[in-house]
Amino acid sequence: MPPIQYIVEGGHRLSGTIEPSGNKNSALPIIAAALLTEHPVTLENVPRIRDTETLVELIRSVGASAEWQARNTLAIHAKEVRAADLDPELCARIRASILLAGPLLARCGEVALPPPGGDVIGRRRLDTHFLAFEQLGATVTATHRLEFRASSLKGADVFLDEPSVTATENALVAAVAAHGTTYLRNAASEPHVQDLAHFLVALGAKIEGIGTNTIIVHGPATLGGTNYSIQPDHIEVGSLIGLAAVTRSPLRIAKAGVEHLRSIRMGFERLGIVCGVEGDDLVVPSGQTMKIHDDFGGHVPKLEDQPWPAFPADLMSIAIVTATQCDGVILMFEKMFESRMFFVDKLISMGARIVLCDPHRAIVAGPSRLRGAPMTSPDIRAGMAMLLAAVAAEGTSTINNADQIERGYERIEERLNALGARITRVPARDGH
Repeated sequence: MPPIQYIVEGGHRLSGTIEPSGNKNSALPIIAAALLTEHPVTLENVPRIRDTETLVELIRSVGASAEWQARNTLAIHAKEVRAADLDPELCARIRASILLAGPLLARCGEVALPPPGGDVIGRRRLDTHFLAFEQLGATVTATHRLEFRASSLKGADVFLDEPSVTATENALVAAVAAHGTTYLRNAASEPHVQDLAHFLVALGAKIEGIGTNTIIVHGPATLGGTNYSIQPDHIEVGSLIGLAAVTRSPLRIAKAGVEHLRSIRMGFERLGIVCGVEGDDLVVPSGQTMKIHDDFGGHVPKLEDQPWPAFPADLMSIAIVTATQCDGVILMFEKMFESRMFFVDKLISMGARIVLCDPHRAIVAGPSRLRGAPMTSPDIRAGMAMLLAAVAAEGTSTINNADQIERGYERIEERLNALGARITRVPARDGH
């Protein structure tokens, strides 16, 4: 597939209603976990993006059937699976390939994976996965590829050395097939981890503590099939709040999954952006104050990411762009990835007033008038932040490597254009 470029004519106000896609970070572990059962599984509200398409190719390569019954409905039947050598090129495209370790270890007793790919946003350690699998009775070898073996998985009291989302998901899936009770302590509790747990329960697993940092799994489970709908993507909802704010536009985000938006709404409120709730819709009115709230005593405020239920790391790039259009000064502290903030030089070239203090911290002073500029997307979230900046800017911007954005946001240019944006999607030119 040729690389994609977005040409964005900025400066237009938006309006209307938009519905978020299904959560990418739920869909990927749930598609992988469908390999646990030999019975048919139908998944609805699956985002049709590059990452899910790649994972579908990977589960087909191990013997499962996977067919799109409608645009966002995927039928999977893993009646028989094999611990096949997985395509290194497909694995290199997405970090989610590591999520195949748990279900294939459970079904086949072994699995070998090439190193997973994904966004280049800093080192993303896999040690937590290895340690969890070893405590559940597997042996792990990491050389030029990752090899996992277990004649039988056994329940254990597992303390994860960090609340890693994918490690929690892999351990959770393996624990469903393990003999005995497993305690996963210091587990991640993000909405997508909860979604995976609810899917496993729908298959027949016995899981306690969903949504907490201690998950208890009683195995081994007798699993059947199920029809399951992926929950809305709270990160996309946060991105749309930022879009409404930077364009000073009234937007209704329908079926937004408001129960998972408390910390996100609080983070945007610190920037002077207040959202209303009507049923399960989130309403972002125009005419916001857009004034950054100082800390008590007039001190410079800070917005920082932390493990769930605090403000999510995947929205820091969006929050930085939003802050450039708000009145005041704020310190942005991104703790997790040491390369995620380097995209701010593109915002500075557009006219944003940002001081990058170090790989994790930036000071943003606003509001600033943004001008269209050429940019290249380094990862999914920075790419979406650049798109927001381009839609808000005066003049025309070109975003190269827009394929990265499409790894996480389904038909985003088409859906934003329906609100009044002017984004043209074209094959990349001039070697980009």
